[in-house]
Amino acid sequence: MEVNKPKVLVLVGPTASGKTALGVALAKKLGGEIISADSMQIYKYMNIGTAKVTLEEMQGIPHHLVDCVLPNEEFSVASFKAAALHAIETILANGKLPIILGGTGLYINSLTLPWDFQKKDCDEEIRWRLTAEAEILGRDALYERLKSVDPVTAEIVHPNNLNRVIRALEIYELTGKPKSYFDEETKKQDVPYDYVMLGLDWEREILYGRINHRVDLMIEDGLIDETKMLIDRGYDWSLTALKAIGYKELKPYLEGQSSLEDAVTILKRDSRHYAKRQMTWFRKDERIHWIKMSENKNLETQMYNCLDLVQPLLELN
Repeated sequence: MEVNKPKVLVLVGPTASGKTALGVALAKKLGGEIISADSMQIYKYMNIGTAKVTLEEMQGIPHHLVDCVLPNEEFSVASFKAAALHAIETILANGKLPIILGGTGLYINSLTLPWDFQKKDCDEEIRWRLTAEAEILGRDALYERLKSVDPVTAEIVHPNNLNRVIRALEIYELTGKPKSYFDEETKKQDVPYDYVMLGLDWEREILYGRINHRVDLMIEDGLIDETKMLIDRGYDWSLTALKAIGYKELKPYLEGQSSLEDAVTILKRDSRHYAKRQMTWFRKDERIHWIKMSENKNLETQMYNCLDLVQPLLELN
């Protein structure tokens, strides 16, 4: 007899799509708490460039996995999954509805799909040898090798992502089986919760306008000073946190290599491109129920549109 799994609401969408406000409205209506699935809002001191939710915007709704890691600390997908699962358990134990809110597709999939982050066998010697081969022969040579031994993985790994190419080849050398084999085995594992997934769908040009406007507001609110502060605190441009969209685009301007106007133009372009990649990722997920968004609808109307869709799925009255 199959046991009903606890329900967890997931709200996804591209940058500047209004996830924060809608998520808070739903949490207030449904008695929920929010778990951020944003790979940049986890970092302390990075508020403006990440469009981090403010205390005022939270409206008293508890938010988990926000502002909890220093910019020079590592926080992997596996770290996120472990922390998010702990938060879900805590929220459910308190009789509340967990609401996953964010636009980092890798975080969402790691939580809602049976991905196993238990450390597979690794061999530093193999890894160093493959790295040396890439330097001598070129990364394309390693990618061609991956295509021959694991075409499924090669199809989803970008040729320039040398770390993932090397890891896939390492797994093959260690086990004699392709990484894709282990990925398929992982999918057979159970997921402990029933994830009800909503996505916010905007017309592209309207979304791009929202993104451009958000960038202008970020500059007005002090993004340049925030970026300077991070560098002055000793956080280096090479850190993953400082490579985030919203910061790396300002580096040429702060180092006197471009004008502020050019830096802002590039920031808007990169943000739009990121939103496009996010939607491409989420569109592939058939579990997501899409909500058509419009600037002609106020927040309350959008919230009730979501409720009409999710309440039967959540089995709430």
